[in-house]
Amino acid sequence: MSESSSTPWQTSGSRLNDEERFGDNQTQRSGGPLRATNDPSDNEGRPTADLTEGLDLGFDGAEDILRVWRRGIRPDPDLTVSQWADAHRKLSSRASAEPGQYRTSRTPYLRAIMDALSPAHPAQRITFMKAAQVGATEAGNNWIGFVIHHAPGPMLAVLPTVEMAKRTSRGRIDPLIEDSPALKERVQPARSRDAGNSMLSKEFPGGILVLTGANSATGLRSMPARYVFLDEVDAYPASADEEGDPVSLAEARTTTFAHRRKVFMVSTPTIRGLSRIEREFEASDQRRYFVPCPHCDAMQWLQFERLRWDKGQPETAAYHCEGCEKPIAEHHKTQMLERGEWRATAVSADPNAIGFHLSALYSPIGWKSWEQIARDWLAAQGSDEMLRAARNTLLGETWVESGEAPEWQRLADQREPFAAQVPMGGLFLTAGADVQKDRIEVDVWAWGRGLESWLVDHIVIPGGPDDPACWDSLTALHGQTWTHENGAIMTLAKLAIDTGYESAAVYAWARKQGIAQVAPVKGLEGFNRATPVSGPTFVDATVNGRKLKRGARLWTVATATFKAETYRYLRLERPDEPDAAAPAGTVHLPDWADSEWLKQLVGEQLVTIRNKRGFARQEWQKLRERNEALDTRVYARAAAWILGADRFDERMWRQLEKQAGVETAAIAQSAETEKSNEPQAGRIAAPRRRGWKISTPKYME
Repeated sequence: MSESSSTPWQTSGSRLNDEERFGDNQTQRSGGPLRATNDPSDNEGRPTADLTEGLDLGFDGAEDILRVWRRGIRPDPDLTVSQWADAHRKLSSRASAEPGQYRTSRTPYLRAIMDALSPAHPAQRITFMKAAQVGATEAGNNWIGFVIHHAPGPMLAVLPTVEMAKRTSRGRIDPLIEDSPALKERVQPARSRDAGNSMLSKEFPGGILVLTGANSATGLRSMPARYVFLDEVDAYPASADEEGDPVSLAEARTTTFAHRRKVFMVSTPTIRGLSRIEREFEASDQRRYFVPCPHCDAMQWLQFERLRWDKGQPETAAYHCEGCEKPIAEHHKTQMLERGEWRATAVSADPNAIGFHLSALYSPIGWKSWEQIARDWLAAQGSDEMLRAARNTLLGETWVESGEAPEWQRLADQREPFAAQVPMGGLFLTAGADVQKDRIEVDVWAWGRGLESWLVDHIVIPGGPDDPACWDSLTALHGQTWTHENGAIMTLAKLAIDTGYESAAVYAWARKQGIAQVAPVKGLEGFNRATPVSGPTFVDATVNGRKLKRGARLWTVATATFKAETYRYLRLERPDEPDAAAPAGTVHLPDWADSEWLKQLVGEQLVTIRNKRGFARQEWQKLRERNEALDTRVYARAAAWILGADRFDERMWRQLEKQAGVETAAIAQSAETEKSNEPQAGRIAAPRRRGWKISTPKYME
């Protein structure tokens, strides 16, 4: 028997302790838990000899087994990702403009982000919404290197497509491993047999790195993962092979790792309402990087509005402090970044989720200058596509499509007290009803000339479609009255009710009320400006358990058209003079409309969607879960269209004003101008007779 095999413990213990004391100096420098004693012990302080007592260790390879065993029970080192990067990361000329030793001091704002990825940090979900080229991907690569070297485990890196994952493997991951000796010795060369190093898979002791694309459901569910790196999530497809949201599929891989998991989500944002990274950032504690002013030391986070330059001279760009208003030259930026700190500006719904936001204003000297940012912004003016790119890549903010609603705060400022339930200009009332599972929400709108409108009432009827009392309350709404400013008593002219939920119950109720008072409507996607409401068509209805063929009349509504119209009306500027007439279509909101209702009214935005062939179409997307106020507005507007408000002539408007007792200035001239006998382009020479008779509507009593 050899000497080593006859005394296996003494030999293996001595060599193993030498490895712990001298072979992992970085861990020792960081104050890690390793012991530099001649009495090896496990994590709980028990001597290792006690754990191996009774085992036959007198065979070749026992020393190696003990070494691997001791390394396996060793806890993750007390080392941060930024410390590891400064010690071990080498930047390759193939993947970096500044090759050589990685220095966190070059981008100080990344230190806290990388350290949050360290095992000792309690955060489990880290979100980074950022401008282009601020070093975010390199921070993620540092994390990959740290995992391979110091905290091994299964890791999943997800790129937008499989092809991008392959390019990332060749262009970033391979140089990361080859140029950092600490990693090269742990990942076998790709050309060796059975190396476990392929283009999309890198094996290392204690773990594996798998790269895949968000368009591959198979790759996303291929394995459990302790670490998940989601890069450029806003470029991910809506669904991975029609199997669901790729972010959710990837995160599901971490379930079994519980509190030990880490999910790092990085992206430049895109369109508001569609941006995944913005949604995640807004759900986090929303950290901003505060830097001191070199003049007054006021801490502030850099905002584009405070970057100013002389007209047409971007070379004069300077940042103006929000504390002292003095201009800050760009050469101060290095010192400002070194003294900066991340501060949370919100409270996260998930205590384990944190979020960071960074614009290109923070780019270090030598990268994106303030002058270049000003030049890029000026060059983008006049083009929505270029402005969108500038907002995304320079400011790290989402782009708001032109169909976006005004902010609800501005609408709140425009609220006004009404002198009566129905102000002077309101001439008839319609209502829109939205049926929900546990309630029916109704908004009553008054309409006047030029489709000027006033929100008159907001009613929530509890119970839902399964509750007969709920329908009784809705029926009673037809008998309710509202008082006009002139004293006239007004009732509903028509109520439009959505049939999207529990349509059978809606048809049955509408049939009982009669077609004169109730219009069941169904919303259709897409624009139809020629005829936004079509119908009615006859549909089957079930009444008292009996199916009636063609028992109900249904109107179809192009909701996109009326939503665009509503948002256009909401943006109309109000006249400065208090007695001046408001523009046609102006929407008046009462002072009792609360913030939740206002947020629902502007709860959607118009976005441009391109299919795989590049063809664009516009559609409305929700910005928030609840948007009943917008839906009921659309239905009330559809009711006004069904009544014929878009086709009322002067005689009809005068008749409505007479019923309300509203005095208006004569619009028609008292004496007609002399008519020319010669035909004129664009004018009808002889008046046409209307095909319908003007009748007196009984909207008021």
